[in-house]
Amino acid sequence: MMITLPNEVEYIINALESEGFEAYAVGGCVRDSLLGKSPQDWDVCTSALPEQTMSCFAGQHIIETGLKHGTVTLMFNHKPFEITTYRADRKHTDKRHPGNAKFVNVLKRDLARRDFTISAMAYNQKTGLVDYYSGQQDLSERRIKCVGNADKRFQEDALRIMRALRFASVLGFDIDGDTARAMCDNRKLLSNIAAERIAAELNKLLMGDRVHELRSAHISVLTQIIPEFEPAIGFEQNSPYHCYDVMSHILFSVDAAPKDLAIRLAMLLHDIAKPSCYTESDDGIGHFYGHPQAGSDMAEKILTSLKYDNDTTKTVTQLIRYHDADIEPRRKHIKRWLNKIGEERLRQLILIKRADAMAQSDKHRQVKLDVLDAVLPLIDEIIEQRQCFSLKDLAVNGRDLIDAGIPQGAEIGTVLNRLVDMVIDEEVENDRTALLGVITLLN
Repeated sequence: MMITLPNEVEYIINALESEGFEAYAVGGCVRDSLLGKSPQDWDVCTSALPEQTMSCFAGQHIIETGLKHGTVTLMFNHKPFEITTYRADRKHTDKRHPGNAKFVNVLKRDLARRDFTISAMAYNQKTGLVDYYSGQQDLSERRIKCVGNADKRFQEDALRIMRALRFASVLGFDIDGDTARAMCDNRKLLSNIAAERIAAELNKLLMGDRVHELRSAHISVLTQIIPEFEPAIGFEQNSPYHCYDVMSHILFSVDAAPKDLAIRLAMLLHDIAKPSCYTESDDGIGHFYGHPQAGSDMAEKILTSLKYDNDTTKTVTQLIRYHDADIEPRRKHIKRWLNKIGEERLRQLILIKRADAMAQSDKHRQVKLDVLDAVLPLIDEIIEQRQCFSLKDLAVNGRDLIDAGIPQGAEIGTVLNRLVDMVIDEEVENDRTALLGVITLLN
């Protein structure tokens, strides 16, 4: 199997080999190359100790990234390349980081410490592909499998549990049975992992195409990091508009959404409050009154606990709050929504509602989709024609109101907002003369 190495990587490997050391491209870059993808990052492993690596590239821009762990970074052609000494990790003291790295001079021992077989391959042009743990076979069979003992791998670094789910979702692979069992058995170790690291893996997982498969064997991992999902598992909705239980609907809706992080996070959490809001009518039909606001409140707590930034949290919670609201294909109605949440958020909300509908039963689904399709041209028309729907678009401002005799203070804002309402309702044109005439009447 031939892999085309970038010129910079060939240079690094050749420079190390010319000094008598072994060197290989390793890990994710090899995996992605075998999958026919273009790796974004290229890592090199070598038998050279860090000091020897730095000596090989003396006079060049070397960053001592992590000498304790054997890693230096060579800046070459304005790009970073990590070069790491072969190592066998010693005991992990915090289920995340090895206490100290033990440097070794045998490639097989270095590959043995890695997480999954598909990421435990190395390559250089002289030797070709080095694959001691059947990573290439697992790639061809689309399987995520730990190197060696799965329990040990996850106990060394519990974040690998999330990485396994991420690879399964992004690559569309299945998880090997022993690996899946070990993930479930060791899931509580995720409590030792920093929330930011959990969120980073969750974000990548959500960008995959098979998020819905979490609803079966791996749902216990998701509930470990977001316990609020527990009541949603298997919770029947008892509605002709729904064909899935709450948790399954949530995960299918994520897959139906565009790969925008805020939108996918919103889909992940949009119905999280449904079980707590459930009521049933006399005819046995389930209802979830108030679940959008309750879900928005729950989502804010969850995202805060996972250390998401304020902007992401604000966007996601607002989308959840309005995800079940009606959006009618009428110009006045659309202007009201534009005034309320702005163009960007309204367009995101349309995508949210579409994904939500795609994860429901087919009862009235097409009607819902047709309504959403009718809304989009109206938004385009309003924006392209620069029709007024907010204070910043109004043809008069506070100074005009003061000149017209409105006293300074809260009344200025009240009148301006009243004028915007009148323009939106098409009671008056957004014209300065017309609006000043209305101000005289209001005054």
